[in-house]
Parts: sequence; structure tokens; C-alpha cells
Amino acid sequence: MLQRTDTRTAQHILSYAQTMRGGGVERALLRMAEGWLRAGRRVTLVVGSDEGPLAAEIPQGVDLVSLGDARYSALFALAGHVRRVVPDLIFCPGNHYSGVAALTRLRLGRESPAIVAKVSNALVRPEQSGLEAWAYRRWLRLHPHFVDHVVAMTPAMAAEAVAEMGLAPERVSIIANPPALPRPDAAPVALPARRYIVGLGRLEPQKRWDRLIDAMVRIGDREVHLLILGEGSLRGELEAQVAALGLSARVSMPGHAGDPLPALEGAAVAVLTSDYEGVPGVLCEALSVGTPVVSTESSVAVREIVAGPELGTVVARDDAGALIAALDHWLGPAAIRPAPIIAQGDPISDYLALFDRLVSLPHP
Repeated sequence: MLQRTDTRTAQHILSYAQTMRGGGVERALLRMAEGWLRAGRRVTLVVGSDEGPLAAEIPQGVDLVSLGDARYSALFALAGHVRRVVPDLIFCPGNHYSGVAALTRLRLGRESPAIVAKVSNALVRPEQSGLEAWAYRRWLRLHPHFVDHVVAMTPAMAAEAVAEMGLAPERVSIIANPPALPRPDAAPVALPARRYIVGLGRLEPQKRWDRLIDAMVRIGDREVHLLILGEGSLRGELEAQVAALGLSARVSMPGHAGDPLPALEGAAVAVLTSDYEGVPGVLCEALSVGTPVVSTESSVAVREIVAGPELGTVVARDDAGALIAALDHWLGPAAIRPAPIIAQGDPISDYLALFDRLVSLPHP
């Protein structure tokens, strides 16, 4: 039987991640862990591999358990680590990791501490169809059986969690991610010498950077540069697309950015072309430094962030003409940059208040 500390607060929080190779979910998790540590809590972080650019952002004081295996399946051993360190609560940092949460709950049974899961990606996926869509909906409906509470980052995402997972509303809380802060210790990104568009995100199919690269040959300003910050499995494919379109002098992909805020602040416009997202942090980060945004309607949260035409433009996922028109607008001489939007609230305290409340409840 697991013997936890005799406390009615979450003094020891355990979370996990596959790798430190880069990604918004993992980066947000590290910011949260840093805040929980500052608040005097103990944080254990189990990672498949601690190698990668985000390793520099692992906060001092974290109890780091590296499994030395970057495969997702390495995290299937999480239940054993929970038994060993006996946390008060498990935090699942995003949709990608909910399978690990389910297996951990199954293996621990009644010994499992409370599990809180954050919604990090859309729960309604228009790009899916047939058996894939059916299986995804069925999977979401299983979440109430292994997750005690869900955190959504906006009201629309919370409503989607209630509808798609079949959760009671009282089992869903709305808490934003902690805002990104400047990182003076990060290696600076080499910015284009001329005016540029910026994209920030992994080079993976979900992000659909091919849409933005295609748009570069059709926008009115043939001098503007495109800077895509991120790394991933599609690098070779995207580089081949750039070369085939004759854009090698106008598109650069320098890789992961330790601190993307300067690149976002210097851009004429920040662009997100994803098929699906949760609450896209890049939109919030761009608007925090006064840079307008263009985004596909990849999440119910996008229009909550881009709340007015003075902030940016939202286009349909597959409407190439609308994407080009939006870029031409924000690159045009009449475009006015929005005033920076300062994040409100205290997400770290909100998370800890939720964790403490769950820990204090009788556990079945």
C-alpha cells in the first residue's frame, strides 16, 4: 500500500514527458514545474530522455528521473516510479500523454493518487474521418474513468472537454498556461536582415508548414522573408519544398529557439497554419509583444485569443486564398500593430489551489 505524507495539500507533484527535444506542451510543463518549486512544493519529473534543447529549461530543484529511452513506451513504467517516490498527485501535461495516465491508473488501481490532465490539443478533429474519428471519440469517452480532473486553458476548451469526454462540469477547471518570459541565457536567434514573417512550432504534420511555404510564392511582397522556428521529422520534406519553389533565399528554418520572444517581437506578423491545436501558445506570445497574428481555425480557442480584427485574422484550414489575403493585409502599409496584451491572473497559484483541493478530498 502506498504511504503518502499525512497532508491535505499536494506537497509532492509528479509529472512526466517523453523527451526534452522541444514542444509547447513540454515547455509549458517546465514553466509550471518552476512555479510549483518556487511555491515550496516538491516536483518529480519522469522523462524518457532528458536530452534536447529543453534540457536547459529544466528548473533547478526538480527531482529528475531520466529513463534513458526516448520512445513513448518507456513511460509505460511510470506506475513503478509512482510507487517508489509516492507523490500526492500526478499531473498529465497534455493529450499526447493521456495513454500513460490511463495505464498508470490501471496498474495502481485504488493506490493511485489523483490524476489531473491538461487538454493541450483539440478534442474535435475535423481532419479525421471514418474509423479514426470513431476511435478518437471513444477514447475521449474513457477519460472520466482514469482522470480525476481536467484542466482546460479557455472557456471554449472547457466546454469542449465536457461535451467530448462526457465529464461533469465540476470536474473541469479553466487555468491558462503560465506566460512565456524572456530567457537571457538562451542562444539568440539569427533574425533576417529584412522584414519577415515568423512561424513557431515543431516541424511535424499537425503544423502544416507546407501551407505557409506555398503561400510565400503568391503573396504580394516578394521580398519578405519567412522564418520558421522549430525542429521535427518533416525538416527534409519542408526543405525540399522550399528548394522546389525557388524560395531558398527567402525561407530559413534554423531549428529550436530557446527564447522565441525576440523573433516574435521583430516579425511583421506571426502565422500558425495547423490542422489542429489546443490553445496555441504562439498566438498568445506574439500578441504579448504586440505582433499581429494570422491563424487557421485549428481550435475553438483561436477566436478566444484573436478576439478582434485589430489583433489578427483567422482563416479556414484549407482556404489558401484567405491565408494569402490575410498575409497581404498584415504586410501592407496600412496595417497597424496591436498594443501588447499582458497576461492576467496567476496560473501557478490556481493550479496549486486545484491540486490541494483534490488531495484533500476522500480518495476512493
